[in-house]
Amino acid sequence: MNTLGRLFRVSILGESHGECIGVLLDGVPAGLSLSAQDFLPDLERRKGGTKGTTPRKEEDAPLIKSGVFNGKTTGAPLLVLIENKDMDSSAYEKLKDTPRPGHADLVAKLKYGGFNDYRGGGHFSGRLTAALVIAGVVAKKMMAAAKIKAEANVVEIGGAKDAKGMERAIDEAVKNQDSAGGIVECRVNGLPVGLGEPFFDSAESLLSHAIFSIPAVKGVEFGAGFASARMKGSECNDAIVDAKGRTATNNAGGINGGITNGNELVLRVAVKPTASIGKEGGTVNLRTGKQEGIVVSGRHDACIALRVPVVLEAVVAIVLADLMLIEQKIGRVNTR
Repeated sequence: MNTLGRLFRVSILGESHGECIGVLLDGVPAGLSLSAQDFLPDLERRKGGTKGTTPRKEEDAPLIKSGVFNGKTTGAPLLVLIENKDMDSSAYEKLKDTPRPGHADLVAKLKYGGFNDYRGGGHFSGRLTAALVIAGVVAKKMMAAAKIKAEANVVEIGGAKDAKGMERAIDEAVKNQDSAGGIVECRVNGLPVGLGEPFFDSAESLLSHAIFSIPAVKGVEFGAGFASARMKGSECNDAIVDAKGRTATNNAGGINGGITNGNELVLRVAVKPTASIGKEGGTVNLRTGKQEGIVVSGRHDACIALRVPVVLEAVVAIVLADLMLIEQKIGRVNTR
């Protein structure tokens, strides 16, 4: 449903053009320093406004409604909301009966009998990733004492891996009223050995589950990933160099047998091109049942991958914070 986690529980709410979006967090240790200002740097990283991203400009001012007293988390559920203010729903009235190809419009309408909020994609919108970012800020704070840091970056856009090539791919997409996909890589350092609960709660299983909650993500790989299918065992195996588990290479991406091995966690995600584009596509008119062309107007990203890094960091941090709580590696802040 809309909740993730065992001890660190994350529930998101809201719609793209509704009154607000938000997140409810349970299992946050008491004693963490937390204010609305703590969320702003990561929320700013997620915003659009730069070349290749949506011109929608939301203030994204976080409102802490519960779980904080005198600047510290209380251990009670933490509720943080963000009001939606810069909405223009006019373009979506035309899409009510002509679902966008590649988007959730049709499946949402069929699943919920037409009662879904279709404006801006409703609950399926990338707008809700702001709620994930908020949860990620708290998760990062929880892991800071253990000196664990997650960092994500775009490493490929439109098939190009160098800065100039990626910029050209974005320019081409904007020029042609099209969109471009990309790949985002996340690296995490400082993880202890032992996070993950095989079989079904392996570290890869939990991370992948959460990562696929990010809209537009269509693939995930760890370490050498799909390239390992073209290797020999002698090439893929990571030689162990000490009793703590440090390895000479990292084709495993920091996980063996579903358990973190103490090396750097490395994963990459494939982000598909934005479905909403100004180039004509094909759809079906749900009133007439006939096929027709569709050109999507409104404010959309030419490359949504540009805004994914901070969201990926957040989701990875959420999962790892939960696993750290399970292993009792983090807990209530000691105020004595």
